[in-house]
Formats: sequence, structure tokens, C-alpha cells
Amino acid sequence: MLKLHGFPVSNYYNMVKLALLEKGVPFEEVQFFSGQTSQTLAVSPRGKVPVLETEHGFLSETSVILEYIEQTQSGKALLPADPFARAKVRELMKEIELYIELPARSCYGEAFFGMPTEPLIKEKARTELLAGFATLKRNGRFAPYLAGSELTLADVMFVFSVDLAVAVGKKVLNLDLLAECAEAGTLLAKLGENGHMAKIQADKDAAMPAFLEMMRARK
Repeated sequence: MLKLHGFPVSNYYNMVKLALLEKGVPFEEVQFFSGQTSQTLAVSPRGKVPVLETEHGFLSETSVILEYIEQTQSGKALLPADPFARAKVRELMKEIELYIELPARSCYGEAFFGMPTEPLIKEKARTELLAGFATLKRNGRFAPYLAGSELTLADVMFVFSVDLAVAVGKKVLNLDLLAECAEAGTLLAKLGENGHMAKIQADKDAAMPAFLEMMRARK
């Protein structure tokens, strides 16, 4: 059985978790935190989460894990069969990761943990997020899912990246990012109704107090 290493507060962990649940793949969750200890690095070469444990060994990097699951596991397809359509899904995933998730992440400390962000970093995040949402609006189909009529890995990355970016916009940047792309708000609401999202959110809520305590101890 596949084992998913990480913790339920991590958005990247939850991307993999949603993909596994959508495909109906049996898996075991193993609590695992990022770090640079020898034990952590033996599992994750960069000390990051999530990590997928397979019969052949460990895999890290979320996009790699998602591709592996899609290629090796049966169940609901989360990538189109057509090569061009498949590439468009990957394109959307890369755009979300580079132009929305990563800029927003630079402000997570202030948005969620009360750790001030340098003004220059905020300004850079503002510029990049506005450009990222403009890119999303131009390239997303929203028909009704991001890449078309079916839920794909692009939606899996979208739902756990755009929600946090929107929160960063409101809490740190005084910016309503959904006003820049109303379609994104509609899709967030639709994906929030997905049956598996309720379990993921409940697990996240249950894990949050201990995670916040751990973060406070690290400050």
C-alpha cells in the first residue's frame, strides 16, 4: 500500500491526498514534518513534504508524486488522454505553482503565523500575484473546471493554492485577488463542494492547534 508522509496542514500534502481520494487509491497517512535532520533527509532529499512511499522507495516533489500516481494507479483519470490537452493541464499546474503559490508563500508567515514580512517582499508578491491571476484568467477555461469539463490535476493544485493566495491578498496585501478573476472564486466554491474536501478540511482543522503550537515554539 502507498504511504503518504506529511501533515494535514500542508497544502502540498493535501494536493496529493485529494488526488489519491479522487482516484480511490488505498493509502496510509504517516505524520512527517519538514526539516534537515539526518532522519528526515533520508526520506526526503530536500527535507520537504509531502513524500510518497512506494514499494520501490520514496518520492518527493508534489508534481512528480502526482504524475507517478496518475501513471501507476487505476481509478478516475486526472489527466486527459489527448497529448495536447494533457500538456495544457501541466501548463496550468506550472503557472499556478510558479506565479500564484510561490509568491503567496513568501507572505504566509505574516498571513497565518504573525511573522512580519519585509515591505519589498510584499511588493514583489503583490506584483507577481496580480500577474499570476491575470495569467490564470487568460489560460483557464473554467468550463466548469480549470482545464475543461472534467476535474484534473490542475484543479487539485488550484484549490490548495488559490485559496491561500486569496487569504494572503486580503490579510497582507490589502488586495482582493478574486476581483481580478471572478471565475476563480466560482471554481473555488465548486471544488469546496467536492465530497473529499470535507474530510481533508476536517483533518486539517484537527491538526491545526498542534501545528500552530509547533510554529510558535520555532519562533
